[in-house]
Amino acid sequence: MDKKKTILFFIRIMLLLIIIVCLTQIGQAYYLSVRHRQQQEKINTTANTTKSQNIQQQTTLPQECILQENEKNDRDDQADTPGIMERFQTLYAENSDLVGWLTIPDTAIDAPVMQCDDDEYYLHHNFYREKDPYGCLYVKEIADVNTPCTNFIIYGHNMKDGSMFGNLDLYQEPEYYQKHPLITFSTLYEERSYQILAVFLSQVYLEDEDVFKYYQFYQADTEGAFLDFYKAVKELSLYDTGVTAVFGDTFITLSTCAYHVEDGRFVVVAKRVS
Repeated sequence: MDKKKTILFFIRIMLLLIIIVCLTQIGQAYYLSVRHRQQQEKINTTANTTKSQNIQQQTTLPQECILQENEKNDRDDQADTPGIMERFQTLYAENSDLVGWLTIPDTAIDAPVMQCDDDEYYLHHNFYREKDPYGCLYVKEIADVNTPCTNFIIYGHNMKDGSMFGNLDLYQEPEYYQKHPLITFSTLYEERSYQILAVFLSQVYLEDEDVFKYYQFYQADTEGAFLDFYKAVKELSLYDTGVTAVFGDTFITLSTCAYHVEDGRFVVVAKRVS
């Protein structure tokens, strides 16, 4: 009898330890999710407040004052960060790795895009350069978002709480695409609009595998190279978006993890329309 009691006692202890470990992990995940949401709200507020203040100021001042204020703002911008749009001035001062802002209207995707010489850095760090499993949306060092290159790729984690690119795979359904066909990407210097061209599943392949590797495509110097990319993404697309492209068009590619295969990826390619 004592032996049975001892066994039951140890079983209860083990179950209690398992429950404690599980609750700790759940609590940590919840804390990180809340912290990330608060940080994103702070970043969004900074960008949107600057933008709205500028609009409000222009609509309440007399015309001659507007001109004077614009001239003053232009001088201030040139003195601090030449050419950068006013809405990004404060954020850029906090972190000069900022290269743009990605928004998909009426979705949870609305966040800054980062770039530095370490392609892995923003996988594990947030906008404030703190270690963070959420990371940031980012482009690799090779990407040039400011010149008319054929393509650049924005990476982001597929988070379970739907943040970052956690909801990107909703584009597997054509009905979702039909409601959200446009992507807005603003560099520090201009606003751009893109229309989704293709949506597909892929993976990170071995270096010696002779297959289409979307993540290696940045620039098409010839029409042949352009068509190779264009035809490949259209053939892989889970459905026909009806959007076409010709040599000279430029693209934005969104990439996140997927779990259909090892090292799987879910990819959205969009063509610039303005």
